[in-house]
Amino acid sequence: MDGIHDMGGMDGFGAVEREAEEPVFHAEWERRAVGMVMSMFAQRLFHLDEYRQKIERMAPIAYPGPYYARWIHAASELLLEKGLLSRAEFESGAAAGKAEDVDLIAAATVPDLLRARISGRETDDVPARFKPSDAVRARNIHPQYHTRTPRYVRGKTGLVERDYGVFTLPDSYAKNTGKTPQHVYSVRVTARELWGPDASERDSLYIDMWDDYLEPA
Repeated sequence: MDGIHDMGGMDGFGAVEREAEEPVFHAEWERRAVGMVMSMFAQRLFHLDEYRQKIERMAPIAYPGPYYARWIHAASELLLEKGLLSRAEFESGAAAGKAEDVDLIAAATVPDLLRARISGRETDDVPARFKPSDAVRARNIHPQYHTRTPRYVRGKTGLVERDYGVFTLPDSYAKNTGKTPQHVYSVRVTARELWGPDASERDSLYIDMWDDYLEPA
């Protein structure tokens, strides 16, 4: 969907401030938020695409706030939606059940669980619509739900550089309407195609694009 989360190519927000010797986390709650959400992914309480969609549907005024607050928002919304958390528990901050009713996982097992379950690669024998060196154009789409096609590349042309194989389509999987397996390509788009004649002629962007995002140029 189009929203404040899709900020690529936009300007007017001021310089990016770099913090010298920036810590991994600025507060304890941020560290805990990462641990909790990662464990939810590992236990398959929800998946990445529906999680991203929840972040994208945040109120525009709330989105620019603390980064990890978005993680908490999306996870909370999904837990409520799936009936894994009650509204009373959410508002009170206290679990209704007993501690022994909760299945715990060891923190050391989370990285391996995530690596095993997050790739989205499919084994389906789906024909590719394009091949390396094909000229393609990013479709000028404006879906109401999640998509991995950023606004700044829509309608722009480029060349297919590489076929990565078959993967789940995030757009349909975010809505849990199916995986819609299809090929994903690395597409090279020149900086001048994206930003105009003032951009460097030496620079290009390589962006991962699914079959449904592309049309022949």
